[in-house]
Amino acid sequence: MEDLNHPKHEILRVMRPMYARQWLLGPAPRHDVPDEGMPPSTAYHLIHDELIMDGSSRFNLATFCGTWMEPEAAKLMTETFDKNMIDKDEYPQTAELEMRCVHMLAKLWNSPDPEHTAGTSTIGSSEACMLGGLALKWRWREMMRNAGKPADRPNLVLGTNTQVCWHKFARYWDIEERGVPLEGEEQVTDPERAAQACDENTIGVVSVLGSTFTGEYENVEALSAALDRLQERTGLDIPIHVDGASGAFVAPFIQPGLKWDFLLPRVKSINTSGHKYGLVFPGVGWVIWREAADLHPDLIFNVDYLGGTMPTLAINFSRPASQIVAQYYNLIRLGKSGYRAIHQACQDVAVRLAGQIAGLGPFKIISPGTDLPVFAWTLKDDTHWSLYDLADRLRDRGWQVPAYRMPANRQDTVVQRVVVRNGFTCDLADMLVKDIRRHLDWFVTQPGLRPKMEGPQFHH
Repeated sequence: MEDLNHPKHEILRVMRPMYARQWLLGPAPRHDVPDEGMPPSTAYHLIHDELIMDGSSRFNLATFCGTWMEPEAAKLMTETFDKNMIDKDEYPQTAELEMRCVHMLAKLWNSPDPEHTAGTSTIGSSEACMLGGLALKWRWREMMRNAGKPADRPNLVLGTNTQVCWHKFARYWDIEERGVPLEGEEQVTDPERAAQACDENTIGVVSVLGSTFTGEYENVEALSAALDRLQERTGLDIPIHVDGASGAFVAPFIQPGLKWDFLLPRVKSINTSGHKYGLVFPGVGWVIWREAADLHPDLIFNVDYLGGTMPTLAINFSRPASQIVAQYYNLIRLGKSGYRAIHQACQDVAVRLAGQIAGLGPFKIISPGTDLPVFAWTLKDDTHWSLYDLADRLRDRGWQVPAYRMPANRQDTVVQRVVVRNGFTCDLADMLVKDIRRHLDWFVTQPGLRPKMEGPQFHH
């Protein structure tokens, strides 16, 4: 029998057209490690072709995550994928870039001492929120113990419109979640009712700068004032954590007069997502404390690791340096003027597109895109089709425009939302309007259609 491993057969394997190679003539194992390997190009094409089934990230109007970066930034990321950013002894310059970003953000958010405040990068805003919440708990617990009071029943006040990571935080760290539901036509948390929900066991109040439901900012200044009045009446000194996952990278540039950050002494910590309007590919987040004293020292670990002793704060202990490098690239490459130009362009597209969609007839705009470059709409009247049906129909050309219910007490309201990100142009917006109009015409021809009342599970 001829030896198939003879070198002469290697030429045939190399020369054979890609889709006639033996590894591509049958299905590759999906849930088993194969017994034999395959050439790298074959593995690449198997995976590449399967990923074609994913939707286009540019047409995904549901995600807040960045979907485009400059080639130079992508090149820097490729060059630093192999660096574990936690190893500050081996990669001291990466650690330096991380701290430069922390100081830049602290100054951007008006920290009283930006060069000496505490902060860290994280995998994303969820980890940053966990760290911000833990700092609130540690601060409260020490205060209660110093007062000789029990510290076993902490609670956190937050609106029901907050991102799911806060509900995870409360559950994971055994904290009572005091959700402030929306009332009437509210779409963000009422500051007065949030203050009323506080007591001596409240570790803090979370205020969201950019609701994932509608893109609107909560009024951090009004919340701070309400908590000031609460302190005057009761002596309770309740801190604020601002969840600026999206807005903390938007408001400083296109709403510079808005008072929401460390200019308010009651704001003790702020988190943001670098991979949202920080314009970096997923995933990187940041959390900054107003002053170093606002971060309890027990949350900082000094670890002997890979040749040196280093302080570490993040929950995750291994992750690439690439996103940190990319964040630093954006900050120095774009500067304030560049971020302002990009976010203003996004907001201009959002406001224009919201007006066009309102002009189609059946839609009522409930947030116009004047906070985040994000807007949402609902149906004016009952129809024989629903926004879930429209979301399904828009997928015929790849558009992902989510439909979902509002949070507690507003769950009878179904909305659709568009997130305008860098790269979503007026031309693409016109294409979306044209496709929505086409589907509205189709609904007219289907008088017997029964509207869908639920859609796929959508997580904010």
